[in-house]
Amino acid sequence: MMKHSVILEYKRCRGCTTCIKNCPTEAIRVRNGKATILNERCIDCGKCIQVCPHKAIKSVSDSMEKLEKYQYRVALPDPSLYGQFQHLDDIDIVLNGLLKIGFQKVFETARAAEILSDYARHTISSGESRIMPQISSACPTILRLIRTRFPKLIPNVAATITPVELAAILARREAEAETGLPPEQIGVFSIVPCSSQVTAAHTPEGLQRPVLDGAFAIRDIYLRLLGPMRDLEEVKPLSSAGIMGVGWSCCGGESAARLGQSYLAVDGIENCINMLEEIEDGRLPEADFIELCACTQGCVGGCLTVENPYGARMRIKKLMKGLPVSRSRFDFRGGDRELVRVDRELQYLPSFQLDQDRGTALEKLVRIEELERSLPGLDCGSCGAPSCHALAEDVVQGRASMEDCIFKVRERMQYMAGTGDADEYLPAPFRQRRTPGKKPEGGSRN
Repeated sequence: MMKHSVILEYKRCRGCTTCIKNCPTEAIRVRNGKATILNERCIDCGKCIQVCPHKAIKSVSDSMEKLEKYQYRVALPDPSLYGQFQHLDDIDIVLNGLLKIGFQKVFETARAAEILSDYARHTISSGESRIMPQISSACPTILRLIRTRFPKLIPNVAATITPVELAAILARREAEAETGLPPEQIGVFSIVPCSSQVTAAHTPEGLQRPVLDGAFAIRDIYLRLLGPMRDLEEVKPLSSAGIMGVGWSCCGGESAARLGQSYLAVDGIENCINMLEEIEDGRLPEADFIELCACTQGCVGGCLTVENPYGARMRIKKLMKGLPVSRSRFDFRGGDRELVRVDRELQYLPSFQLDQDRGTALEKLVRIEELERSLPGLDCGSCGAPSCHALAEDVVQGRASMEDCIFKVRERMQYMAGTGDADEYLPAPFRQRRTPGKKPEGGSRN
């Protein structure tokens, strides 16, 4: 079972049901006054982290103490890190700051992004056959979403690794050549904007084995960088990426770097789900490439960032004005040409499967549909499930009872009281008749 970075802090949870209404894969339930996460359905999108009013859900990234295990340490900053600092006019200030907080080398993820962009342009020009539209493989959340909810679209996903994975491979090679140290004494760590990239650092989607030694949240690194960046005596030229690489931090940046394609760039997990449904239905025949970013505005909107995503995007665009178009090309030879490609195909993850036996699964599906028809269909969430369908499924799977529905409780109270009216047992919005002596507010319009 995958170890997720998104976890629930049980003591903080108050069972408010905000998370269940915002989870895109219905992976959360509230039972006995506390939320629980169905691990097999979680895609680490971090939506629950952003909406929880009590900060009860969080993402656990690696501790900086992990650096001490390695003699030589390499930082792989995501370009979205640059958008977190107000009035920043030089990316090199951030990169030099990283060398002051425990790293000996910096390898920009944006540099690897440029290499992948150049590879994509080579592939397009070569006329290599692909299933259209091709879907970006850059966002781990989208990859897990496709594996669980849209398995028919797995062949559409680009067969390339993510920029941070390519950066890790190349950075380790460079570090070995520069230091002469064995690989196990070199620690390669990503600095990431979201929980899904933390999970992917330890459990990659397209690789047999992890290529990273850990991942740090941008919000943790941000605080450590403020002092060293302010106190720099000398700013060495370390930046190695241009507009195309840094642009990957914002939704549409990857698509623009491919040049000359009919593409769509979509941000926000709900919008991505809608787009995947359209692709699955064959309603986008003219699109060649689809860039899907689970977070608002792209990686700058990740749940582990500090700044507002719109402000961060503005700062990124400002920094890009002073950069060359691109600084890195895909020039690998021989076996190295396969470095950018996945070595493990995506596999369907049957997290929504009702039962391994098809006959039993069909019986359960019929039972779920019967129970759902007996429910009010309001999807109010008061039962602790995100929808009436989810409650019916939980009942059939033994995770809940029909008595969890407040409307079923109302029916039972009516029967017991014999009065035919038990509205007082319902929350105010669901009561069917007014309290005696009170007039409805607002009046009616004729």
